[in-house]
Amino acid sequence: MRIGVVAPARPVTRESSARMAAFMALTYPEHEVVFHPQCYLSAGHFAGTDAERAAAFLEVANDPTIDAIWFARGGYGSNRILDAVMPHLGDAARRKTYMGFSDIGFVLGALYARGIGHPVHASMASSIGKNDAGVDTGWALGWLIERDRRGLDPTLADGRPAAAFNLAILTSLIGSKYLPDLTDHVLMIEEVDEPLYRIDRMLFNVAHAEQLKGIAGIRLGAVTAIAENDPPFGETVDEMIVRWCKEMGVPYLGRCAIGHISTNHVVPFGVA
Repeated sequence: MRIGVVAPARPVTRESSARMAAFMALTYPEHEVVFHPQCYLSAGHFAGTDAERAAAFLEVANDPTIDAIWFARGGYGSNRILDAVMPHLGDAARRKTYMGFSDIGFVLGALYARGIGHPVHASMASSIGKNDAGVDTGWALGWLIERDRRGLDPTLADGRPAAAFNLAILTSLIGSKYLPDLTDHVLMIEEVDEPLYRIDRMLFNVAHAEQLKGIAGIRLGAVTAIAENDPPFGETVDEMIVRWCKEMGVPYLGRCAIGHISTNHVVPFGVA
């Protein structure tokens, strides 16, 4: 298998790609991870201009010699290229698996909405050596290459279709043409680096979104690096998710093991 890596949002360093290549050589030496040169570009906050990032994505997605796309890094920016890439994904792109999380939820959601490929919420190609000592990367590669189920979030054992998003990305997708139909899906959410009042505000948006009517329930992943609230917010994340699920009229199904953590499990969109 040849796995192509592109960076629709922020750039990666050559050091991080070298770590990934070394890990790949140790674990799956018969397979190949190919970092597109665009991954190392810089244009302000982004891994190249919008046009450069879109062109690299289309080049790799439409390349029939590339079997899957593993996104390099999140941050912010993948939403800015959706209009430029989605109408131009061809037959080769429709057969690929696309894997990432956080800001990459924009791309995963847009692909799932159009029935293009197989979107997967999982750790990214630059994760190893940061939050991940190798476990998450091994899970992600195991699913990409072998459809190894050991890295799947344990809650997927119930067999119901699921989709996983960073909460801020999900709320940005609500009201847009890029939010997929999640009827009968278990919606799994995670968040990082937000104060509790913003999390509460985003959950209001989820609870009252007409596009999310009909979901089967909500699971809460990791909510990490919570920014300080002054004065203290007075309610935990677990308490607020129960309250908003009740207002939405959907069951709160408990916790799942996804997010910006060292055990970010794999969640394929749909039925695993």
